[in-house]
Amino acid sequence: MSRVLRWVLLLFLYSGVCGQCVVRATDRPNFVIIYADDLGYGDLSCYGHPSIRTPNLDRMAAEGMRFTEFYSAAEVCTPSRAALMTGRYPVRNGMCHDRFRVLRNNSAGGLPKGEVTIAELLRGAGYRTAAVGKWHLGHLPEHLPPQHGFDEYFGMPYSNDMLPAADAPAGRGKFFVEQNDYWRTPLIRGTEVVETAPDQRVLTRRYTEEAERFIRESGEQPFFLYLAHNFPHVPLFASAEFRGRSAAGIYGDVVEELDWSVGRILDVLRSCGLAEKTMVVFSSDNGPWLIFDAHGGSAGLLRDGKGSTWEGGMRVPGIVWWPGRIPAGVIQREPACTMDLLPTIAGFSGQPLPEVVLDGCDIAPLLLGTGSVERDAYMYYRGTTLYACRRGSWKAHFLTQTGYGVPEPERQDPPQLYELRVDPGERWNVAKEHPEVLAEIQAAVERHRATVQPVESQLEAALPVQPAAESKSR
Repeated sequence: MSRVLRWVLLLFLYSGVCGQCVVRATDRPNFVIIYADDLGYGDLSCYGHPSIRTPNLDRMAAEGMRFTEFYSAAEVCTPSRAALMTGRYPVRNGMCHDRFRVLRNNSAGGLPKGEVTIAELLRGAGYRTAAVGKWHLGHLPEHLPPQHGFDEYFGMPYSNDMLPAADAPAGRGKFFVEQNDYWRTPLIRGTEVVETAPDQRVLTRRYTEEAERFIRESGEQPFFLYLAHNFPHVPLFASAEFRGRSAAGIYGDVVEELDWSVGRILDVLRSCGLAEKTMVVFSSDNGPWLIFDAHGGSAGLLRDGKGSTWEGGMRVPGIVWWPGRIPAGVIQREPACTMDLLPTIAGFSGQPLPEVVLDGCDIAPLLLGTGSVERDAYMYYRGTTLYACRRGSWKAHFLTQTGYGVPEPERQDPPQLYELRVDPGERWNVAKEHPEVLAEIQAAVERHRATVQPVESQLEAALPVQPAAESKSR
């Protein structure tokens, strides 16, 4: 064989090997998590709302999988977001205090640096990562998304109501008028404040455009996008294009604009040829804030809302879309939760799991239709206190408390018991008929508690000590 022929053969073989490497690298799936704020289980048309139109989310569900029993890991904002990011109950990392409304401009607390987030997991594998929208895991530079695995960040550091203007009216009235001048929650890019009084009427649109840009600029590099909208948390604002469009009032306008945003994200994935390479998840951080009446949304047939461990406080919409991988039009009735996302994403991306106790499960068998997932039990926490536990179709309440307005929890002795597949509204306590079920649930609780050693965050350490049973939600 001549020297020239040998070089040609070697070049061909080298090109083939490198080509395979490139295919393997670019074949890794992308991940997009779209997270609403205070969106209730019953607020989408594909979950039964009669007057809010959500055609893009309906199509997403028709082309993917819609969960009927999908859970947030907490009943309020901050702990639910910490759980999503880490795959762990917030009691494990201290991001669970009931008074988390202080996680704003007067607090030094935040997600501990030692916690491994989805973004850190993926960035270590060569993914581009971006967080767009509400963070609420610490507002100081040392706690913002760039310190937790995100290459880019653009959004608000906490809820859109947490920094009212100095001259804003006192009391609840300001939440029911669309007056942008009443609010001063800042916008941050990276770790720097870029706007101190952004126009919240165009916030959903701006977040969407930022997310689209990130997707288009990713090119061949795999990416993770966390798009966390500030709405429909009050105060409610919609752009001129959506204001007054919904039969459900301003709340419906806001949700329909979020639906538009989802449609834009799916469209850009299709136009870039990335749809079959990208898993998209849509959910909410907790149930609807019912104390704000028509501005607070609906939990549908579920009981109570935000701030409670009744189903309406923690069961939320859950839609997963991945054309060609997730079977279309599946209504998934097996339970799943946001803590499942980290281990599931780790599995799909081929990354090892963090060497910590994880509470989420890899739900790939549910998503791909290849099998079931074994889960011992699911715990309902409020702060550091365990209020309820679900095992199979059964849920036991050890403590009960409505989301807002009731000063102290009510201890249930014996615990209340509901069969959720039969009674999702938790109306009929059947504890007397099933003592053996209560015993099984209590055993599961003890197994869980044996693994839990609550961790104080910087926020916890700065607050007065308060018995867990006496803590109050915000």
